[in-house]
Amino acid sequence: MSARPSASTLPRRAESGIAPTSGPLEQGREFVWTSDDFAKVQSLIYQRAGIHLHEGKHAMVYSRLSRRLRETGYASFREYLDWLQSDDGPEWQEFVNALTTNLTAFFREPHHFEILAEYLRLRPAASSWRVWCNAASTGEEPYSIAMTAFEVLGASANFKLVASDIDSKVLASAATGVYRADALKGLDAARLHRFFLRGKGTNEGMVRAKPELRRVIDFISVNLIRNDWPFREPFDAVFCRNVMIYFDAATQRQVLERIHRVLKPKGLLFVGHAENFSESRDLFALRGKTVYERI
Repeated sequence: MSARPSASTLPRRAESGIAPTSGPLEQGREFVWTSDDFAKVQSLIYQRAGIHLHEGKHAMVYSRLSRRLRETGYASFREYLDWLQSDDGPEWQEFVNALTTNLTAFFREPHHFEILAEYLRLRPAASSWRVWCNAASTGEEPYSIAMTAFEVLGASANFKLVASDIDSKVLASAATGVYRADALKGLDAARLHRFFLRGKGTNEGMVRAKPELRRVIDFISVNLIRNDWPFREPFDAVFCRNVMIYFDAATQRQVLERIHRVLKPKGLLFVGHAENFSESRDLFALRGKTVYERI
């Protein structure tokens, strides 16, 4: 991409902070927002990330992308989106980051970690394990997976976890392993003591995942709808939870086919509580509550 426009060349908002417009602004809105703008955003995020935005997302999209207009200095969504399309540069990542949803927690949907623990016990202790957690968000899910593996296999086990996300900002946050202590209220005292360090002084009220937990996790950027996944070895299990709900049926099938290719036979796929892939019985068979086995 060519260099980002300088401050002097970026479109300027009026001194009042209201975008110039040929028609009336919707009350309370800083920028003009039209159905054409939303349609273009729908098209671009679908092409880029496979995310299907339904009509009920107008307010969310306006709110999140307004921040990008302020940051880049553009006076209208039309100008911003035209600029975005003009080059394949770093603003695309900011655009995707703005429109992805990151809702997560430690040991969310706890039955999955119970099933994972049983699965890990099936093989001899000397076995090697590879697990992929996509849509890793700020890291609560991959650290929960790693804790489960340590509890079952021990800290010296041959266990490797790949944690990925399309959102570069949350992925960078996940890699630090730093959280507010109140975000770990659901963890018992034994897990807190074993896996986390408490902050002191200026870091009071914060915790950090211990180095031995972080070392088994590789944080990488992966776009699920692109056919460029960087994996050379298959996985024993894949966590793809609450991701497919943002895809249409065609994109879901495409992603499931690719997951099928990177999973070992009889490998497990963990999905979200609202996701059902009964129409892909040729790829996966239901083996538990929102857990599928690769056929």
